Amino acid sequence: MQPKKIRLNRADKSLQLVYADGDYTLPAELLRVCSPSAEVRGHGAGEGELVYGKLNVGIDRVEAAGRYALKIVFDDGHDTGIYTWAYLRELAEQQQRYWADYLRRLEQAGKGRDPDESAVKFIG
Repeated sequence: MQPKKIRLNRADKSLQLVYADGDYTLPAELLRVCSPSAEVRGHGAGEGELVYGKLNVGIDRVEAAGRYALKIVFDDGHDTGIYTWAYLRELAEQQQRYWADYLRRLEQAGKGRDPDESAVKFIG
């Protein structure tokens, strides 16, 4: 389902999707780490590449990709993900699940959201 309106909020680093049945706000960080690009998803089966250190990522612009999707250009240079209307709706409706899964993967990998911070495990 295609949104009725799409609003890029650069200050809040988010994308608002307005549907007939409700509004959703997707943070740029979530959109970036859940990019449908081959770079992030991988080229085969599995969880793909874990993206980390994107706490401060923003969105430079949003472009139409035909009549079926958006291309989101992030301020870190990433611009290869094509977000279909169906995938954007899924991200919006399942935002908490995607976020919890991302945080779990970060913890398992010993990575963090902040690009200026390193996760260090002390063994005592």
